[in-house]
Amino acid sequence: MNNNNEVLKYCPNYYNIVNFDFQEDDLVSDKLIKIYKSYIFSIDILNQEEVAKLQELDRVLSNYIHDYLFRSTLQKEIVTVKVKRENILQNLVDSILKIFNNYEEYTTRKIYVSRWI
Repeated sequence: MNNNNEVLKYCPNYYNIVNFDFQEDDLVSDKLIKIYKSYIFSIDILNQEEVAKLQELDRVLSNYIHDYLFRSTLQKEIVTVKVKRENILQNLVDSILKIFNNYEEYTTRKIYVSRWI
């Protein structure tokens, strides 16, 4: 059964991610988008854990597109990830989510509100 439309209901950022215009020599972005597309169309949408992970991956890659600091962090850290031979795609997705969680937890941005007197 072709459930692509069902999957896309859970991925509101799909077209923004897939149509992301990255530089030609940016191989990491190209691979991340390929991983994203492969993963979302390979999950079982009846499994709630996989759907939750799918939604989180969608949110993470949306942040990857819009947040330059996270993009550079992910590009540096994803190349050092060690992946087990079994279930490579799942391990890569878990690593991406883990990198994002670490980024969110340990990166705080100073917000400076200037006030004109």
